[in-house]
Amino acid sequence: MLVFRQLFDAASSTYTYLLGDAASGEALVIDPVFEQVRRDAALLRELGLRAVATLDTHVHADHVTGAWLMRQRCGSRILVSAASGAVGADRPLAHGDRVAFGSRHLEVRATPGHTDGCLSYVLDDRSLAYTGDALLIRGCGRTDFQQGSAQRLYRSVHTQLLSLPPACLLYPAHDYRGISVTSVAEERRYNPRLGGDVNEADFSGYMDNLGLPHPKLIDIALPANLRCGQPQGSALPPADPDWAPLTYTFSGIWEIQPQSLAECAARVQIVDVREPAEFGDALGHLHGARLLPLAQLAARSGELDAARPVVTVCRSGARSAQATVLLQKAGFGRVANLAGGLLRWHAEGLAVEGGAA
Repeated sequence: MLVFRQLFDAASSTYTYLLGDAASGEALVIDPVFEQVRRDAALLRELGLRAVATLDTHVHADHVTGAWLMRQRCGSRILVSAASGAVGADRPLAHGDRVAFGSRHLEVRATPGHTDGCLSYVLDDRSLAYTGDALLIRGCGRTDFQQGSAQRLYRSVHTQLLSLPPACLLYPAHDYRGISVTSVAEERRYNPRLGGDVNEADFSGYMDNLGLPHPKLIDIALPANLRCGQPQGSALPPADPDWAPLTYTFSGIWEIQPQSLAECAARVQIVDVREPAEFGDALGHLHGARLLPLAQLAARSGELDAARPVVTVCRSGARSAQATVLLQKAGFGRVANLAGGLLRWHAEGLAVEGGAA
């Protein structure tokens, strides 16, 4: 079974795509964003997938790729166009190459025009294609910098993308209106720049008169992306918390497993966010836990020591997950949720105070 997820970075309006082969557990990540690598790694873990490679559609000018950081965290290989000029890749890609993940593969198609190194990736059965900035939804990438050429882009799109089956779904690298997918048939008919009866001269005239502003992050993004996202100096990402063994979830919460909490309980503040009646019910409570019901937590957060780590606890882990969000907003930088709550704590046979025998 094919696993497919479309992820979004709001700061740069970038789509990142995860493609996995469920049988083998192998996955590809297309156009990862540096600041979102922790999120992407969490999703891979929760889906039981292993990233074997990251693929960039081109050298981006609006965000820094997460390829290097994904390699550091997940061991994935970096794949990027041989024509891009980027250094540090594990495998340079060219038109006609195949990138395998389990029993599936992507076909590499060169689609230059936005940049020299633009690539699009077509799924083996031609039901899906990832078009980068070559073809956007009712639009396309600009052609006025980074070796751009309206003539080349027109030919690339028509020969490599709009020639795919009409029902083939197209997923771009960006969208600025919240639209997530289009199809070959739609873009052939409705794309105002490239569809219908538009010819190469029409397209060139259109692109030559866009008058777009200079990309805001180009001076940062381009040099970094020519290194496949490897940071320099102070650009390193924030380190993972070191006060306990924590796991970052796709929902954006740091979690601690019951056994890990049992081993470090004396060094942290345990905050039980259930109601008072639950604190003494059949589940009992953890030794040293402080009762601060969730509805009162924001107002009473000042009762906690902001210099010490906090672990929030509830019955199942749901209310305590929300408690971590509230505490972070209140300025607590070291907060984690007890994964699975007291139900999992009991299931692992760990001790409580009070509760049923």
